[in-house]
Amino acid sequence: MKTVGSIAQKIRSKNAGPFWVTIDIFCGTQTAYQTLTAALKTVDVAELYCQPSQMLKRFDIADLRVIKFSFPRPVVQGHRGDRDMHGAQWAVLLAEFSPPEIEALLA
Repeated sequence: MKTVGSIAQKIRSKNAGPFWVTIDIFCGTQTAYQTLTAALKTVDVAELYCQPSQMLKRFDIADLRVIKFSFPRPVVQGHRGDRDMHGAQWAVLLAEFSPPEIEALLA
């Protein structure tokens, strides 16, 4: 089954301040951008990151072929319970995610 990471050119995550994480999906082609925009449902991504869907912010930036998701960090950056100080590990979950609609969109 196809994953988001197998279609996107690059996926990265980083801090968006001490309270938020942002994930950027860079699509190398217009086809990849259109496929991922249609396949990635905000509700599914929110569930993947254990977030209420109303807390997940989504930005589709067509001119740059980028899809961006931002959500609150589970703990404040630098807290002793923070296991990812720079927010760099969050991208892996989305890279390995296989949206249910992706196979139909690629057919």
